[in-house]
Parts: sequence; structure tokens; C-alpha cells
Amino acid sequence: MTYPGGVLVLLPPSETKATGGNGAPLDLESMSHPGLTATRREIAEELSALAADVPRSLEVLGLSERQAEEVRRNGELWDSPTAPALERYTGVLYDALDVGSLEATERKQADSRLAVASALFGLARGTDQIPAYRLSGGTSLPGLGTLRSTWRPVLEPALAEADELIVDLRSSAYAALARTPGAVEVRVLSEDASGKRKVVSHHNKSHKGRLARALAQSAREPETVADVLEVAADAGLRVEQEGDRALCVLTSV
Repeated sequence: MTYPGGVLVLLPPSETKATGGNGAPLDLESMSHPGLTATRREIAEELSALAADVPRSLEVLGLSERQAEEVRRNGELWDSPTAPALERYTGVLYDALDVGSLEATERKQADSRLAVASALFGLARGTDQIPAYRLSGGTSLPGLGTLRSTWRPVLEPALAEADELIVDLRSSAYAALARTPGAVEVRVLSEDASGKRKVVSHHNKSHKGRLARALAQSAREPETVADVLEVAADAGLRVEQEGDRALCVLTSV
């Protein structure tokens, strides 16, 4: 099946965020996917209010006392500077994606083709301006309950309406926020000399970042699973198709 809308790559977020930014404070009305605005506001208000109680925030967010600075960030959600979503998240996957090194045309493609699956924002496109924050997909907020129960009723319909081929690189905690039955599922396995395969977290993140970068850089809009396989191969990735909508990226150890 061909998707004339091109490709939408769902990235997992990261716990670590770049600090600062040059953008104006958070403006939910200016973000992409306006159908998510009400839920974004509900979660943001709950998270920022929770920050007034540091011990409770640490407990709810699963943080140690040494991470109290993360709570302070949440308390400043509405006032702190923002940065484009693809520049806000850091870590192994985002190091491999390396949006800062993309050429201008490639960066525009990254902004339109990539979206971060966020516990706070649901989906954040590359140009969405967001502050630093701390909230994980498996969290239950006191006034709302689980993020899965909060997001699914609004996020699943939003993704179901997408006319793009969805390539799902999310981790399990974020995949639980919205099911995507028609998406291309991607897993990464390390293969040793004997042919034995296993999951290795670092390789998983770095190779998903490399695949996302390749899909952002492709001059031709990927519209089919075959297109994704071709783009991956051209980028030097070893990818096997495991089913109609399942791909496995292999790396050697």
C-alpha cells in the first residue's frame, strides 16, 4: 500500500533534555496537532501544580532527591524558554539523529517527517517549541490517573487520521499511550558471530536514531515499507522484513 502523505516517524522521547532555549514561553495554541491542545493543557497544569510539593513530585515521578532540579523545571513550564522539539531531547538516539548537522532541506524534511511521542505533549513535531520538563510515559499523575488512560482517547484517533506511512520507533512505555495498528513496527537486535540475536539498549537507541536520520534525509518521500527498506540500506543499515509491517534492524557485536 502506498501512502501519498509520505512518512511519519514516531520517535521515543528521552529523560534527558537540553537546557535553556531561545524561544518564547510555552504556547500550546501554536503547536501542531491542535486536537491535542486540551489534553496537553490538562497534563501541563497538573504537572506544574504538582511541582509545588517537591517530595510528592519526586515520589510520583520516580526521582531521587538529587534530581529535585527536574521538579523545579516542571514548576516553570509556563515561563521557561522553549526550543524546537528535535533540539530539546538529548541522549543516544538523538545523538545519532544529530539534527544539528542536517542541511537546510534535510532539516525541513526532519521537521515534517519526525514526531516525538511525548508524555506531556502527545506528539511534538520538529518545529514545535517546548520547554525542558520531566515526565515519563508510565507515570500516574494524582489528579489525572495514568497517562495511558489520559492520552489514548485523543491520541489514537489523531494517529488513525494520519495519511502518512507511520514508522513506529517508540519504546513500550510510549507505544502504550496510543496504539497504531497500521504502523510499521521496528525493533533492533544485536547479532553475534554464532548468529544469536538479542536486544542491547545502546544499539537499539543508536540504530533507531540512524534510521530516523536516514528517513529525514531521503530526497524521495518514503511512502511504502519497501521505500523504508531501501532508504535504510542506502544508509548502510542492515534491515530485514519480518512481516507485512515489521522490520528488524541488525547490528553486529
